[in-house]
Amino acid sequence: MNTQTLNLCLSFILTVLLGIIVVPILKKHKIGQIVRNDGPQSHLKKNGTPIMGGIIMIIVSVILLLVNSFKYPVLILAIIAILGFGIIGFIDDYKKLILKNTEGLSPKKKMLGLFIVTAIFIFAYLKIFNLGTDIILPLFNQPIVLSVPVFIVFTAFILLGTTNAVNLTDGLDGLASGVVAIIMTFFTIVALKNGEKDMVILGSLVTGTCIGFLIYNFHPAKVFMGDTGSLALGGAIAAIAIIMKMPLYLAIVAIVCIIDTLSVILQVLYFKITKGKRLFKMAPFHHHLELSGMKETKVVFLFWIVTVIFCILAYLI
Repeated sequence: MNTQTLNLCLSFILTVLLGIIVVPILKKHKIGQIVRNDGPQSHLKKNGTPIMGGIIMIIVSVILLLVNSFKYPVLILAIIAILGFGIIGFIDDYKKLILKNTEGLSPKKKMLGLFIVTAIFIFAYLKIFNLGTDIILPLFNQPIVLSVPVFIVFTAFILLGTTNAVNLTDGLDGLASGVVAIIMTFFTIVALKNGEKDMVILGSLVTGTCIGFLIYNFHPAKVFMGDTGSLALGGAIAAIAIIMKMPLYLAIVAIVCIIDTLSVILQVLYFKITKGKRLFKMAPFHHHLELSGMKETKVVFLFWIVTVIFCILAYLI
C-alpha cells in the first residue's frame, strides 16, 4: 500500500473510531448548537446538535503528523497551524458553549490569538526550516522571490484570511469538511506529481480526517465542527499551500470560501451605506441560496462541485 493511501485510510478509520467516543460525550454534556432565529427555518431543528467536533479531527491529524514528523520535520509547521488555530477556536467555543458566554472570545482577543499563531508559523518557516520567500505564479508556473517584509505580510494575510474564510464557510451540514477534503486532495495530487512526500502525507491525512468526519457531519449532521474545527482546517489548507509555495492557488481552489467571505464583507458595507438595507437575504452566501429556495443538501453539493471544477482548473494551469 502506498504512502498516501495508507495515511488516508488510517486517518479516516481513526476519525470514525474517535467520533464514536467523542460525539456521545459532547451530547451527554449538552455542548450543543444554538441556532439563530433569523436564519433558515429548517435550521431550527439543529438546535442542540453537538458541536466542537473539530476536536476529533485535530487529535487524529496532530498525532499522525507527529509520528510522521520524525522522518519529515517540516510537518511540524502543519502541526503549528492546525493545533494553534484549533486552540483559538476551541477557547472561543468553550466560552460560548460551556461557560455560556454568548460573546465567546472578544474580536480583539481572537485576532490577537490568531496573530500569535501566525507569527510563530512564519518564524518557524523562515528561521527554523529556512524555506525561503519564493512563491509560484499560477499560469506561468514560475517562482518569484519576495522580499522578507513582503513575504511576512503576504503570508500573514494568507493564514489569517484562509482560517477566517473556512470559518465562514462552515454553516451547512458537511459543507466545510467536504470543501476542505476536495482542496486537500488537489494539493495531495500536486505533491505526488512533484515528488513532495511530506506534503503527500499532510494532504492525505487531512483529507482522510475530513472524510471520516463527514460520516457524522453530513446531513442530517450528528455533530458540528465548531470554530475548533473550522479554524484548524483553515490552518491546514493555508499551511500546505504556503509550504508548497502555492498560496496564490488558494484564490482558485478555495473560490467558494472566498465567495462566502466576500458576501459577508459586501453585506456589512451595503448595510452601512444604505442605512439598514441588505444586499443578500442572509450572509454568508450559502444562507442566501437557502433562503432563496435551494435545499441545504443542494447548496452543499453545488459548492462541492464548484470546488472540484476550480481544483481541476488550477491543476491544468
